[in-house]
Formats: sequence, structure tokens, C-alpha cells
Amino acid sequence: MTTAAHRPATLEDVARVAGVSRSTASRVIAGTGFASPAARQQVTAAVDQLGYVPNPAARALVRGGGVRLVVAALGTSAAVLEDPYVHHVVGSAARVCTAAGVGVALHWLPLGDSRGLDQLGADRTVCGVILVNTTEDMLDAVPRSLRGRVVSIGIGSETVPSFDVDNAAGTDAVLRHLYTTGRRRIAMVTGPRWLPCAQRPVETYRRLMSLTGLPERELPGDFTAARGRVTAGEALHRWPDVDAIYAISDDTALGVIAGLRDAGVRVPGDVAVAGFDDIPLAGMTAPALTTASHPVGRIAVAAATALLDGRPAAPETLFPSVLVARASA
Repeated sequence: MTTAAHRPATLEDVARVAGVSRSTASRVIAGTGFASPAARQQVTAAVDQLGYVPNPAARALVRGGGVRLVVAALGTSAAVLEDPYVHHVVGSAARVCTAAGVGVALHWLPLGDSRGLDQLGADRTVCGVILVNTTEDMLDAVPRSLRGRVVSIGIGSETVPSFDVDNAAGTDAVLRHLYTTGRRRIAMVTGPRWLPCAQRPVETYRRLMSLTGLPERELPGDFTAARGRVTAGEALHRWPDVDAIYAISDDTALGVIAGLRDAGVRVPGDVAVAGFDDIPLAGMTAPALTTASHPVGRIAVAAATALLDGRPAAPETLFPSVLVARASA
């Protein structure tokens, strides 16, 4: 007996051919609950006869496991969804999820508004959430319905495991390189003040400046090249003797180089420039950018794997960052 040629076999078809109830057929196919040996044999035979292929979405919904992993990026505007860093996280998570038959979705969480987390927690199609650009307020707002199904790339909490790069160590390596090569008037372009993980490099910078007796020279940044270009002019105006600028991201550092070039300043002859992330473009610019590594792909894969495995993760997993010395510093 076969189903009509115009449609694929359904669970109801399997149950009818096997002579069992729909719920029994579902339990046998899902491998959950009780079914007699005879019923299992009948359902298995019906599946083979009809060429039935279980719908992974429906099967996951029955289990309550969800069919999509959501990368939820916190930001001041929806522009965060266009951030190359966020895209890298999504792409790396997709490599893991595709093999598991799970989709990946991207979601914007407005800064200071936790309603999006409540919506994700109530959505039965969501198997897990990776928070990006996490703040303490957002961690506090994670609903009970998401507990055990959420991890963070950034800071974490007792109930939300975190995966991140050791950007404090990477910053330390870059700044020590600048110092070793003779730079003594080092300015830093920071990240957004509201982002906790962006404060670790700032704390490292301040500690090393204090340790070496050098002046602290900080300029606010936002990870963009446009802001880096502006801060180059601000640094030259405020500190004409500046001989190095360290930016918290490669995009910002490349903007700094452009701004210095606009002002007729040579890099690295007059001012050395270094960044953080080691994006592909960093090694192809002129001069090539000195930076520190940021294994975004490995971090995202680890975060997604932890969610799909459903096993308790360590409270904090930090991935190493190492100096990548090139011509700009």
C-alpha cells in the first residue's frame, strides 16, 4: 500500500499501514516511550514501505527541543546585525548546527530592553540562545524558561556559561611589543563603555601604563573604522608627541592609519599603530597591521556545541590570544 504520488507519506499514513495509533507510531519513530516489540516491528515495516522521512521540525517540537539556535546580539541599534563579527559567529555556529539538522537565526536585543529574551524563552522552536555583546543587566534578565539553553560570548554568570577570547592577555602582548620597540607615548582607542568585555583591555592598558610610569591617553571608540579615523586626528591634537596608538579592534586601527595618513603622519615611522582581532584584511594592508589573534570561529563553535550537546559547560572558557607582529608597529 502506498500514499498518493502527489505528497510524501505522513505519520498518519505510517500509523494506518502499521495498524497502530498515531501516538504509538510517533513513539517508535522518535525512540521514546513504550511500545510492544510487535508494534515496533509493524511501524518499522510501514516506514520502509512508505519511504517515510520524519519531519525534524515536528519531531523536535514534540520533544520540546526546538529546531533553531538563535544568535542574539545586544546593541544600541539594529545595525549590530550587520557587524562582521556577529556574522562570523552566525556562520561558525551554522557549521555545527547544520550537521544536527538545526537552523540558525539572528536576533537583535535592544540595549536595556529584556523583552526579547522573554519572547525567545517562550518560543518552543528555539533550542538554544547564544548571547553576543552581553551585559550584566542582560544576564540578570535571562528568564527561567531559558536556563540551561543559553550561553554567552562575553561575560557570563552562575547560570549562563561564557565563551570568550582572553583579550586582556592579547592586549598585554601588543602593548609590551610597543614598549619593547621603543614606544613611550602610547594612546588607546577603547570600545563602547557599556560593553563589559571591552573593559578588560582598558584595565590592562591602565595597569601597564602605571607599571611603566607612562601617561594614560584614552579616546572613546566603537569598533568602527570611521571612529578610528576621527580619533587619529583627536590624538594628534591632544598629544602632538604621541608615538603609538593601540585600538581595541582591527577595524578601528585601520581607520586610525587612514586618519594619520590624512594628516601626513607616517606609519610606523612617526606613529606606530596596532589593533586586535587579526581580521583577514589586517595582513593585506600597507603597512600590514600588527595585532593580536581572536579565534571567533572556535569560540562560536564551542558555544554552539555546548548548547546542542545539552551538557553543563564550565562557567568561563577563555581562548588564548597571541601577538601577530607586522609592519605597522
